[in-house]
Amino acid sequence: MKLLCVINQVSLDSYIFIYKYNVMEKDLALTSVKIKKDLFEEFKIECVKRKFTLNKLVNRAVFLYITNEDFRKTLHNQTTIGK
Repeated sequence: MKLLCVINQVSLDSYIFIYKYNVMEKDLALTSVKIKKDLFEEFKIECVKRKFTLNKLVNRAVFLYITNEDFRKTLHNQTTIGK
């Protein structure tokens, strides 16, 4: 991932830092989703324990959703989320 930092001087003592990321390298699409806060907090803890990322989860889940009918059915049938 490439990072470009642009610095603009607004006044004598203040600057604006603008960071631009080149995320579209290697066939990657930038997207955003809303996720339940409590689930995400729990997920972050598990990710640290297991050295896993949301990116890995999403890519693998999308792959399985496309290629594995049983996985797709499981997701469609899962109606309760949370504890």
